[in-house]
Amino acid sequence: MKTIVKNGKIVSPSETYEADLCIENGVISCIGTNLEQKFASDEVQVIDAAGKYVLPGGVDVHTHMDLDVGFSRAVDDFYDGTVAAACGGTTSIVDHMAFGPAGCNLHHQLNEYHRLADDKAVIDYGFHGTVQHVNDEILDELESMVEDGVPSVKVYLTYGFKINDDGVLEVLKRMKELNGITAFHCENHDVVEHLKKVYSESGKTTPIYHAKSRPNIAEAEAVRRVLYLAKLAGDAPVYIVHLSCKESLEAVEEARKARQKNIFVETCTQYLTMTEEKYKDEDGLKYIMSPPLRTDADREALWKGLENGEIQIVATDHCPFNYGIEKQMGKDDFTKCPNGAPGVEERMILLFSEGVMKNRISLNRFVEVACTNPAKVYGLYPKKGILEPGADADLIILDPEREQTLTHANMHGAVDYTVYEGVPVKGYIDLVMQRGNVIAKENRFTGARGAGEFIHRKTRDLKDESSCLR
Repeated sequence: MKTIVKNGKIVSPSETYEADLCIENGVISCIGTNLEQKFASDEVQVIDAAGKYVLPGGVDVHTHMDLDVGFSRAVDDFYDGTVAAACGGTTSIVDHMAFGPAGCNLHHQLNEYHRLADDKAVIDYGFHGTVQHVNDEILDELESMVEDGVPSVKVYLTYGFKINDDGVLEVLKRMKELNGITAFHCENHDVVEHLKKVYSESGKTTPIYHAKSRPNIAEAEAVRRVLYLAKLAGDAPVYIVHLSCKESLEAVEEARKARQKNIFVETCTQYLTMTEEKYKDEDGLKYIMSPPLRTDADREALWKGLENGEIQIVATDHCPFNYGIEKQMGKDDFTKCPNGAPGVEERMILLFSEGVMKNRISLNRFVEVACTNPAKVYGLYPKKGILEPGADADLIILDPEREQTLTHANMHGAVDYTVYEGVPVKGYIDLVMQRGNVIAKENRFTGARGAGEFIHRKTRDLKDESSCLR
């Protein structure tokens, strides 16, 4: 059976146009006009999208499903979390794997994550590798990770398995040789640990001191250092996750002005929509994440960077812990609170409402940063992130006129809150399709457990791929 989505406005990164879209065997077979008449003799299911936008399914390349942080575990597993993603219009994720046992190889966690995700995920998914230590065996193993569909790896400059600069340089060089990409959590570990100790010993343990212990400069210094190391590695591809402040953005801008290539930058919905004032609320523990929420000046700088192309991707860093349980570990001391917050369900509609409907970014730019660019950078494109013949029929139908208020009661994950409680948004996702199947309709999940497929991502000959993104 063919499925025809008719009368909608199809949106790509470069244009918006009225057309019909035909789906066969889970793939977009053609786009044109009057397709219902053209295929009148065939068995056809018709979906009328009149007055609505037809967009590519969202691609969130920064989630943490079922994340084990040692003393706690994220409450969304790969079923709950991907149901939430699906209902929010995200049809593909690339998940950042947790640290494994000390000394483990890269495939230890890849095998563990296949166990956690396979037969649970309801949308398509991939994984990023995680480097915990660097030696010849790990550097060699990066090649077989790429062969196994994981052409990206994450390096942390803080936390228990932080990688020092010599290891960073070696990973960058090796990943460049493999046409892979290295993602970085950028914070100056020693500065953060020092400030946490200072505040704790001074009795300053409320949530606002989480933000003060991780100042803008601690992030910006690490961003700048990574960019220098990437340049030293021959402009090795480098991806900055969850960039949150104006000083970090300035470091990126300076590197690009110096003609450094292959710099990719992500921010997250929370840094575009909230500030550190949230930490002063009675429920400030809900917002403890790293990096922390910043100031209004940072927020505005990020919107400008998103509009002008300095920031190319918006993700979520979805990592939910229950406010009533896990987050309460930090009620007397912010340093004891697990870091992370939910967001995979809210990203698409919030970015549309706050970005497009408030004229901060165009509709086409919205598709670019939430769908197409993440798919391009991480090897999912052109099957994902675009609506064109040959692409997977992952799409959402969005009503731009329908208004709603975000509330936990209407969310689908396992966590007990949303950081966007009571936020009014303009826009409503009517329907979500994954490979031609309707998996969410009118905020009701209609898909199937385990229907998501592992995305065996490919490498890209990046060279100066950053010039292809805006």
